[in-house]
Amino acid sequence: MEVLEAIKSVKSVSKYKPDPVPEQKVQAVANAARLALSADNLQPWKFIVVSDEDRKRKLEGMTTNSKKLPDAPLLVVACARLDEAVAMVGGYMNSYPVDVGMAIAQLTVAATSEGLGTSWVFSFNEEKVKALLGIPADARVVGLAALGFPEAFEPPAGRKHLSEILAYNAYD
Repeated sequence: MEVLEAIKSVKSVSKYKPDPVPEQKVQAVANAARLALSADNLQPWKFIVVSDEDRKRKLEGMTTNSKKLPDAPLLVVACARLDEAVAMVGGYMNSYPVDVGMAIAQLTVAATSEGLGTSWVFSFNEEKVKALLGIPADARVVGLAALGFPEAFEPPAGRKHLSEILAYNAYD
């Protein structure tokens, strides 16, 4: 699948098939995330793939919008390594939200190109997730995603027109 075709094909999955995800596909989507650009090429991310049913159920209970997680064969937890991020970009923020966001985007597109689907959840209890998965204090949980073969998709969301988001030479 061509890149632009994969980007246009990305949809949020609402239901997953119970089929297991082959390790080769997990490696392919993780590799796509690994290749993302990051500030100073520090790559401040770590992805935890959760297949254990008990841990998946517990993670579901740690989110506020977990309807997308229960039937997925895998959950992916995207983490940021604060000690590996640029502490200050733009004079006001750490680089990890952008760095990990770019890796998440590449993982999502790669999943689509592999015939998989994702559904990201960004509302969760970070301390509980960190405790369950042994994530160190100097790391942040950025998001959780269901990963598997899609059975159904969320209704398509509208997109702003290009003229609403693109400006030249000044912010107008």
